[in-house]
Amino acid sequence: MSALAPWAGRTIVDLGCGTGYWLRQYARQAGRVIGIEPDPALRAVAAKTAAAAPGTEVLAGSAEHIPLPDASVDVVHARFAYFFPPGTDAGLTEVLRVLRPEGCLVAVDNDYRWGEFAGLLSASAVRPPQQTAATVDAWWRARGATRHEVRSRLQFASRADLAAVLRIEFPAEVAAAWLRRHPAVTGLSYGYVLFCVRA
Repeated sequence: MSALAPWAGRTIVDLGCGTGYWLRQYARQAGRVIGIEPDPALRAVAAKTAAAAPGTEVLAGSAEHIPLPDASVDVVHARFAYFFPPGTDAGLTEVLRVLRPEGCLVAVDNDYRWGEFAGLLSASAVRPPQQTAATVDAWWRARGATRHEVRSRLQFASRADLAAVLRIEFPAEVAAAWLRRHPAVTGLSYGYVLFCVRA
């Protein structure tokens, strides 16, 4: 993300910041960090995190309603938050409103085409993941986004930790079947796709 949209000394928005996990990471380099979160319970946790990070604040808002002035932000990150097209034009319009000229949105999504995690997504999907991927890619491409793949791995300290995460992320029968087929592993390959849109 930092290669696509560096935030050192700049103003960055974490859109859909959840509990604020990434706020302190951003604050190490950014001039100003703003978490935007619609859920009051998550926002309260994020506010505690922000209080310990200088130059960081958390505001109530959403992708469609960002409580910031026009052209006031350099970078917006949205990781697995809101931007699951189609039907998200209102949020993209609002992000472009708050971005300064040459500012950048980086939206992070799962890669439905690569990795063991993609296989689990496929086994859990209502519609074919290839269809989802094609729809998402076409939506971003039509809006001038560049697409960047990141191949990674989720590695856990124990088998129990891996199993717990898979049971949270996927239907019980899908997680159980995968774990039976991979009896000794403590990790799996995981692909991300980053979509970058410049103001």
